[in-house]
Amino acid sequence: MSEASTNPLEQLTLQDLRKRTSAKWRTHPGDVLPLWVAEMDVVLAEPVAETLREAIARGDTGYPAGTGYAEALAEFAERRWGWPLEVRRTAIVPDVMLGIVEVLRLITDRGDTVVVSAPFYPPFYAFVSHDGRRVLEAPLGSDGRVDLEVLDAAFNRARAQSSGVAYLLCNPHNPTGAVHSRAELEGIAALARRHGVRVVSDEIHAPLVLPGATFTPYLSIDGAENAFAVISASKAWNLAGLKAALVIAGPESQSDLARLPEEVSHGPSHLGILAHTAAFRHGEPWLDALLAGLDKNRTLLQSLLTEHLPQVRWIPPQGTYLAWLDCRELGLHHADGDGGPGIVSELAGPARFFLDESRVALSSGHVFGAGGAGHMRLNFATSQATLTEAVTRMGRARLVSRESVPTDRT
Repeated sequence: MSEASTNPLEQLTLQDLRKRTSAKWRTHPGDVLPLWVAEMDVVLAEPVAETLREAIARGDTGYPAGTGYAEALAEFAERRWGWPLEVRRTAIVPDVMLGIVEVLRLITDRGDTVVVSAPFYPPFYAFVSHDGRRVLEAPLGSDGRVDLEVLDAAFNRARAQSSGVAYLLCNPHNPTGAVHSRAELEGIAALARRHGVRVVSDEIHAPLVLPGATFTPYLSIDGAENAFAVISASKAWNLAGLKAALVIAGPESQSDLARLPEEVSHGPSHLGILAHTAAFRHGEPWLDALLAGLDKNRTLLQSLLTEHLPQVRWIPPQGTYLAWLDCRELGLHHADGDGGPGIVSELAGPARFFLDESRVALSSGHVFGAGGAGHMRLNFATSQATLTEAVTRMGRARLVSRESVPTDRT
């Protein structure tokens, strides 16, 4: 069977996966089904695996060189999104998170404000704050999408409290899985221009847009010429342990990118760059098979929640492999922790309940900032058997907890 037709999510058994030594499989005891951190239960795409095998056989484990990674991304962007990315406006960085930090250092100063649309990927809070910038939240709408009126007000507040302001866009958004439309991005760009706000777009999930949605690169939008995007093959091809990413500058930001310290480019792994290059250049058949599998899992998750946890509300994601579950009707979020956004490892509320009572690990919603309490993030990039077992366990645990609550009798 060809790689293009084989679902990468159905090639490994649970026994195979439990031999892994990554965070997903070593953070919790062996009886826990881990559906939390953004690692997929897949084998490597064969073009990536072959590239790594060949490099190891050559002893090709030195320092990275050249622009092959950016050239591969440019080819992929043209094929996939019709976007003519210019290689000369790129720079390699260790990973997307550190790349964003380095860009923020170029366009803001310590004490400046970085606006985020919450709930938002937790490490952003920690990294931005630790680098001396202030985080200001602009909550998403009830539909899990950017609310332009709220964002406008947040930009006004940010400009009032600091001279430099940046907006950290997540495109597609983590954790809601919203894939921003061109019209939404144009609205963001217009607001940013009007308020003098610089936009940095995290596009790590860009290749992971599911059937029914279309990805639009932020830098392809009119008005985004002074913005930046940061991207890698990490999420789409499961390469988190092979560090490498690219910063892309809009035409008006190229002079800013030229100030990026040379030592930043020493951070990526040479093997990481080789792997990411192979993914973008030769990994599309594997990616297409993955997206088909994720689409099936998205549909399966809908039916499983309807059957086993009918009180849980969610909007099926348009992109990523992450489901943002509203569990407030379960009445479990009163125990949400007070560690605040960015405390990735903290578990409370629904996520703590389902880890303790059903041995399923999910990400706790409260660490995603405003609007996260009472929610959980579930990673459905796994086999259908594992997904079914996990949600079935969760439903059983919730049923037992409801039956154990004493009731008044007359």
